Amino acid sequence: MKAKITWLNGRVFVGESGSGHAIVMDGAPENGGRNLGVRPMEMMLLGLGGCTAFDVVMILEKSREKVTGCEVSLEAERATEDPKVFTKVKMIYRLKGENLKPAAVERAIKLSADKYCSASKMFEKTAAIEHEWIVE
Repeated sequence: MKAKITWLNGRVFVGESGSGHAIVMDGAPENGGRNLGVRPMEMMLLGLGGCTAFDVVMILEKSREKVTGCEVSLEAERATEDPKVFTKVKMIYRLKGENLKPAAVERAIKLSADKYCSASKMFEKTAAIEHEWIVE
């Protein structure tokens, strides 16, 4: 896996993935940014949410569950001192589907957290991670 970060100006950077996609990152105005893109630490949180959502949907589909929607909301706390690592993350999964079995949803989330989500495994080194789920 490869990535490249290019500084544009001020606190604005463009990140390019090895697969050819790009995203703008910027700093907060109080740190010299212009609020033109997501913050790098926000991207890490988005990566965690994307990683686990990918796993959960795939696990449910492989279990022949008829999942039609998945949303993961994340709330995080960071250390007050540098380095300001994540210390707590709460993930709330909202799933939709036809007759989704609660046991299957719980199993998919647990498998993602304990086995498949690489981002979760990295985050858990510094943060307490809490999972909640709702089937709508």
